[in-house]
Amino acid sequence: MRMREMVARTGVSERLLRYYEDQGLLKPERLASGYREYAESDVDLVGRVRTLLAAGLSTSTIAQVLPCVTEKLEPTCPVLIDQLQQERDRISVSIKALEESRQLLDGVLSTPMVKSVTDSAQTTP
Repeated sequence: MRMREMVARTGVSERLLRYYEDQGLLKPERLASGYREYAESDVDLVGRVRTLLAAGLSTSTIAQVLPCVTEKLEPTCPVLIDQLQQERDRISVSIKALEESRQLLDGVLSTPMVKSVTDSAQTTP
């Protein structure tokens, strides 16, 4: 299938598809005319890439992970488990930092001055 159909089937822009190709995540065939020709399996592959991106993995990590997972994202390479654990630990550290930032903001927002400003803004026409 050509680029336009791939965009329609995956919901991913042409720009992102080209980026995934640059990162080694997609490898469409090239026709003599230079057009990209995607395989049917590339639709599912883009879905796996999107899932792994949503999980917080970088495209460089995804490039290493993709050859070691099934279509259901089940690991097939023992070395992958260690790498994914490291990624999980990195994400956990980020989550902790974000939770601490949220608590700080909650403290600031709960001060009387902030409450009086937001109350007056809501009542002002």
